[in-house]
Amino acid sequence: MEQSKVYIENEQTQTEFTQVYAELLKKTALCCLEEENTEVGCEINILITDDAAIRDINRQFRDIDSPTDVLSFPMAQIETGKIADESGDFDIDEGLLMLGDIVISMETAIRQSERYGHPLDRELAFLTAHGMFHLLGYDHMESREEEAMMTKQEKVLNKLGLKRE
Repeated sequence: MEQSKVYIENEQTQTEFTQVYAELLKKTALCCLEEENTEVGCEINILITDDAAIRDINRQFRDIDSPTDVLSFPMAQIETGKIADESGDFDIDEGLLMLGDIVISMETAIRQSERYGHPLDRELAFLTAHGMFHLLGYDHMESREEEAMMTKQEKVLNKLGLKRE
């Protein structure tokens, strides 16, 4: 199996986005793949943006005219964590399944970390895990699905030492 790759791009300028945050997001994404026992190397893109940009994306793709914390755009057809080699586009040069894109609003992440009383690194890791499990085929439209997704997210955060306080 090819080594999975996570690419991070920070386009917002209001808040410093450090290399420590970038490494945490990469670790979180890879931990989610590990949690799912993914047998295919994957490529994931994470964009860090602001409320204005995520609002535009939310309006364009979901017809919701407001900012949100995280958006996910899967590129592969996956059924709750089960990835088949033929499930999506492969990057021919890298031999990686293009799993999808995650967009996170740094402004919203900061507000939510303050509201929930936990550090920003935990909020960013949570949003990354949430986005990853959407890319891996999970959803939270029904309470049973939401419970399964939340359990997986918390398990990943616990593995990263970011337990809920």
